[in-house]
Amino acid sequence: MSAQIQPRSTRAIELKGVNKWFGTFHVLKNINLSVGLGEKVVICGPSGSGKSTVVRCINRLEEHQEGTIRVEGVELTNDPKSVAAIRSEVGMVFQQFNLFPHLTVLENLTLGPIKARGMTRSEAEARAMHYLERVHIPDQARKRPSQLSGGQQQRVAIARSLCMEPKVLLFDEPTSALDPEMISEVLDVMVTLAEEGMTMVVVTHEMGFARKVADQMVFMDAGEIVEQGPPEEFFGAPRSPRCQKFLSQILQH
Repeated sequence: MSAQIQPRSTRAIELKGVNKWFGTFHVLKNINLSVGLGEKVVICGPSGSGKSTVVRCINRLEEHQEGTIRVEGVELTNDPKSVAAIRSEVGMVFQQFNLFPHLTVLENLTLGPIKARGMTRSEAEARAMHYLERVHIPDQARKRPSQLSGGQQQRVAIARSLCMEPKVLLFDEPTSALDPEMISEVLDVMVTLAEEGMTMVVVTHEMGFARKVADQMVFMDAGEIVEQGPPEEFFGAPRSPRCQKFLSQILQH
């Protein structure tokens, strides 16, 4: 009996009934979240609410204990092939830049395409320069990370993820380690990616960015999704007292 061809999902990411514990601490409680292809979802909430754990579970940097996670229709399981398949489609940008300090910017960008995608060095370097142009720092290609500003290093980290040509980009508070004057240069790059149709899940407190690009806002507190919806509803008429309090505090700053 021949296998039936499954129709391509319009969902880039689906979390259903996801629970996670750190020891006895219940860090994620019955998380249900759907991200459409090309959709931009911003997750916000107070410190310790589980925001970063959600995005880290999506590419198996953390392991969920209950529920299902699917990326591009592939279920994330303990099977190394499942993890590898999903990581090949998902890029991640962290709070810290996680660049290799002993390599140049160009070497940081070409490592993944050469090792994981089997590209030749010349192909990988051409792709790397293309994405360094996209994040407006092609002139920094031969420098080491320590020679760059924090904002430049984070733009290198974004370009490194783009070099793998992922279908989904996850951002875990990408501006939280930056000086205020460097935040806008990173957010500008992220806005451009959003406008070009990249599927993005962004954990951030940058509410101006969220208003500008988000298709869906998700507010988390104490491991739960308390409220979610379009930005105009989320900012204009938050329903839950917890969300109202959070927004009143963060929008004052």
